[in-house]
Amino acid sequence: MTGGTAIATATFGGGCFWCTEAVFERVPGVEEVIPGYAGGHEPDPSYRQVCGGGTGHAEVVQVRFDPGRVAFRRLLEIFFATHDPTTRDRQGADVGSQYRSIVLAHDEEQERTAREVIAALEADGAFPGPIVTEVRRLDEFWPAEEEHRGFYRRNPTAPYCAVVIAPKLAKLQRGA
Repeated sequence: MTGGTAIATATFGGGCFWCTEAVFERVPGVEEVIPGYAGGHEPDPSYRQVCGGGTGHAEVVQVRFDPGRVAFRRLLEIFFATHDPTTRDRQGADVGSQYRSIVLAHDEEQERTAREVIAALEADGAFPGPIVTEVRRLDEFWPAEEEHRGFYRRNPTAPYCAVVIAPKLAKLQRGA
């Protein structure tokens, strides 16, 4: 507990989990971000299996947050502002169903809120094409292997981090 509020959990997939983790780690009110896999049909998949595309899982992050400091709706706004929700099974050069845009709701309220945010973004014409983000209930979350946790923090000058993640973080700083 932080500030008298129970910690809540949200699960998002917006491409490579290294990117999504780095974004949400910088959000005030977020207590912990855990990269992993969800939305598939194989139990306890490995990175190699998920990247092979046969498990049906997406690379996701579980975001543990203090709703007294940051609302789930705000997390959704950041999620949609820092990836392209209009491309199916792709984020930039990362291609495959494991990179799909997905919100895995933990309860009915999260599911409703995600659908409301998507409807509002569509109504506002926020994106040049239709939003293809999948919204469904979380069945199971499988944490990623240790080497994937804190990847950007440990490798900020790696080419992928410099070219793909750093611009997302800059966008977040500008007020995404």
